[in-house]
Amino acid sequence: MDLRRDALQILKETSRTFYIPISILPTGLQEAVASAYLCMRAIDEIEDHPELDNPTKAKILRTISLTLQAGVDGFAVDAFSLGLNGYENILPEVTLGIREWSILAPEAIAPRIWDATAAMADRMAHWAEINWKISTESDLDRYTFGVAGAVGLLLSDLWAWYDGTQTNRTQAIGFGRGLQAVNILRNHTEDLKRGVDFYPEGWTAANMHEYARRNLALADAYTQSLAAGPALDFCQIPLTLAHGTLDALANGKEKLSRNDVLALLKQFIDVNIKAS
Repeated sequence: MDLRRDALQILKETSRTFYIPISILPTGLQEAVASAYLCMRAIDEIEDHPELDNPTKAKILRTISLTLQAGVDGFAVDAFSLGLNGYENILPEVTLGIREWSILAPEAIAPRIWDATAAMADRMAHWAEINWKISTESDLDRYTFGVAGAVGLLLSDLWAWYDGTQTNRTQAIGFGRGLQAVNILRNHTEDLKRGVDFYPEGWTAANMHEYARRNLALADAYTQSLAAGPALDFCQIPLTLAHGTLDALANGKEKLSRNDVLALLKQFIDVNIKAS
């Protein structure tokens, strides 16, 4: 089995935003970032699953967290079976493959990814138990840190591990929060249909737009501080798409069309990749 090839195929099927930036990363860093993305996508699919009730989501997420915390030099073939047993027919392939994604990263950095995924799974379990109740901006900050800002911190650790790249950790959190805030805006109507509202009490779309732009300003600063190299190449693409999505939403569109996405990616590639 070619684990790297399988991971990139699943990545291509699950994320139009992150497939391209991960696919252009150099060997070693590519496996690390792909491992992190797919592990976190695996638990995200549990958090968002339409057929699981909240207590079940919390139970599965905490079991996965405990399994990850027990990792030493990898995981037994059946290590995650206890948590996923009985749900194989309703959980997506990316979730069922979490063991494979967890061992994809190079041995020297894999435990950092297990740690980040375990912590995120615990936080997701908490939010599932309280039905993602967001009352205040502080609640929103807690949620966006737990599922996205912490990913920014992990990415900073991956850049430093790979080639010594140093970053501002506050800006790294803003990078994650900004992308998540755009997702919240884009999915707001759909979330309301399933009984979840990520807007703090009294907030309108205008408030969330302001929150997103404030955090994307930190994301811009984070990205602009990066020297030419794989970290910059990776960060620019999702940030470009986030800004484009926010502008589209502000202009009354529900989301970026496929053509919009392709146009933004082409613009990025023409300006950044070919110029390098």
